Amino acid sequence: MNKNDLIATVASSAGLSKTDAAKAVDGVFDAIGNSLKGGQEVRLVGFGTFSVSHRKATQGRNPRTGERIQIAASNQAKFKAGKGLKGLVN
Repeated sequence: MNKNDLIATVASSAGLSKTDAAKAVDGVFDAIGNSLKGGQEVRLVGFGTFSVSHRKATQGRNPRTGERIQIAASNQAKFKAGKGLKGLVN
């Protein structure tokens, strides 16, 4: 399922137009992204938890030349499935 499929499913299940459903889906994505950007965790009971983890700077190697390179520190978005989602999938 891609974003357009998700919008169509939300539109049909909620009785909304595709335009309104697209605004709702984009609003949810924006809210999750902005919360993560601010360092907050997003916990959706029964679905899962979105969080940010910090990845330290490390040294790596260029596979072509074998030269050492510095890999910068970064923040990574993480998702942990909740009990309800795990039960639905299994």
